[in-house]
Amino acid sequence: MCGRFAQFQTSAQYLEQLGSDLEFVGGHETVPLARYNIGPGTRVLMLNQRDDTLHLDPVRWGYQPQWAKEAHRPAMINARVETAATSRMFKPLWEHGRGLIMADGWYEWKKDPLDAKRKQPYFIYHRTKNPIFFAAISYFHPDRLEPEDDEGFVIVTASADAGLLDIHDRRPLVMTLEASREWLDPGISPARVLELAKQNTVPPEQFAWHPVAKAVGNVKNNATSLIEPI
Repeated sequence: MCGRFAQFQTSAQYLEQLGSDLEFVGGHETVPLARYNIGPGTRVLMLNQRDDTLHLDPVRWGYQPQWAKEAHRPAMINARVETAATSRMFKPLWEHGRGLIMADGWYEWKKDPLDAKRKQPYFIYHRTKNPIFFAAISYFHPDRLEPEDDEGFVIVTASADAGLLDIHDRRPLVMTLEASREWLDPGISPARVLELAKQNTVPPEQFAWHPVAKAVGNVKNNATSLIEPI
């Protein structure tokens, strides 16, 4: 996890759910984003804080710095919360590139216990069906007109607990709304960042899930039917 998610409400609805007191620089779009099958390599709107204002920027999902390219390492799409703060690849992003990815849920594939080659996709979402926010870390230059080749973001993941463990052993890091707002603050200490990530997550019992059609496996498919239970 996380390899596919949905982001289909309006940016105004996500911002309202986050409930930040900071000024948002940009229009409050009322047109649904209508993305039901977001995959790696695509640009995704990422919430980030610069000084005392909030911004939404399209950033590519996947991070591959120049040294990783030279070593022929593929772009990474996730970072483990257990190691991101100290790893060579992710420490600079953890310290200076924190953001939030707005979402309505994510997909996981559960292996058939009798046949590992067969996998059933599930859609996982908050029981209230309210928007959620994935903790993300990124490297990008918002002041440049054209994006650089090594720009991108990854979603921070944590170990799955309780019922979620039945679907997959990892899950995106979803923090409480209060912690999510603080996560964006570039001025908080590294110790506080780690505390937020490890002690302020939304508990598994607040999530629900159901099996969905295998059409979600093709990233070209994008329709409301992808999130409907089968």
